[in-house]
Amino acid sequence: MAASKSLFFFLALAAATAASAHNITDILKDFPEYSDYSNYLQQTRLADEINSRQTITILVVSNGALSSVVAKHPLSVIKNFLSLHIVLDYYDPAKLHKISNGTTLSTTLYQTTGHAPGNLGFVNITDLQGGKVAFGSAAPGSKLDSSYTKSVKQIPYNISVIEISAPIIAPGILTAPAPSASDVNITALLEKAGCKTFASLLVSNGVIKTYESAVEKGLTIFAPNDEAFKADGVPDLSKLTNAEVVSLLLYHALAVYSPIGALKTTKDPIDTLATSGAGKFDITTTTAGDAVTLHTGVGSSRIADTVVDATPLAIFSVDSLLLPSELFGKSPSPAPAPEPVSSPTPTPSLAPSPSPRAKAPSPLAASPPAPPSETPEGSPANAPSAEAQTSTPGSSAAHVKASAVVVVAAVATTMFSSLLLS
Repeated sequence: MAASKSLFFFLALAAATAASAHNITDILKDFPEYSDYSNYLQQTRLADEINSRQTITILVVSNGALSSVVAKHPLSVIKNFLSLHIVLDYYDPAKLHKISNGTTLSTTLYQTTGHAPGNLGFVNITDLQGGKVAFGSAAPGSKLDSSYTKSVKQIPYNISVIEISAPIIAPGILTAPAPSASDVNITALLEKAGCKTFASLLVSNGVIKTYESAVEKGLTIFAPNDEAFKADGVPDLSKLTNAEVVSLLLYHALAVYSPIGALKTTKDPIDTLATSGAGKFDITTTTAGDAVTLHTGVGSSRIADTVVDATPLAIFSVDSLLLPSELFGKSPSPAPAPEPVSSPTPTPSLAPSPSPRAKAPSPLAASPPAPPSETPEGSPANAPSAEAQTSTPGSSAAHVKASAVVVVAAVATTMFSSLLLS
């Protein structure tokens, strides 16, 4: 019975994990009318942020409606504008028509940037009855200038893509001055974030100039805080040559703009400014929930806080100094276990035949996985209609279902074998 329950939980967990995967770029590639929207999501790296979230709704607009708004605006402004169209909740057509009290203020990705005072980072969603749902900025005095047009794609209750008639424009979101990469004072930002030691090393070794020249094309900095330089086990940097110190400082930056969402979804090793060849001075990342950890081959460091995230510059503070294996050697492998001492082999004795009723000892049961999280509001009672759930040919849903089948089949086979042996 215990084995049967374990099998059930394993199958449920495997199906839930497979179904949670989504890729907004793959979803939108079958809809040419949103090609501009999709391209901007990729350029601003918002696509990575969307893919890293488990429950999300994307409010898309057609190419014509989008171009009239974003034309002549820099990428940093476009990123904030599009962030207001990424709702951190799941809304399908059925749920839109069952909003409590007819109206709600929903949090958007723009609210998480820290650049949205008051209610600027929220979207007002109002059910106007008669099949019409309106959208607008939650800022006081804003009008509901946009309305629900149609469903594009749903993967309940993970991601929903719906089209709205017009972009949502919060007051000042398009007129705020865009930061110029040449005007950014990296040293001042680092000092204010409690990374004074790191900033001082950048200046004294001339590496700050390399950072500043790289900003225009994209730069990501992992800045160790002052406490990181005082931690036990930190090597004596005075024993390094000038060239080695420069390599160490360059190792703490990437020559691309990589916000936290991009780091969460990166699986391959990442080149740094110190990289001079394949597999040299690179780092890898792992993710646990919202936490991102950087691995160097010598040790690891957690991203502690976001200092600035303004395309094309991202600065993060980290808990520990990043030590590349090229300078400090790889982390030691565990010592091999001692070989067992040989002893005389006893003469084997024939064991008595087991009784027909005797049972082989059951293997220790694995701890059951945590129960699945609560279903989001509006599901499954408010699940989308069959038409809303219909997948288009070639969409990512087919890949998700196929992955779920493979994972479930593999787990089921393993558990079934265990049941036969028990």
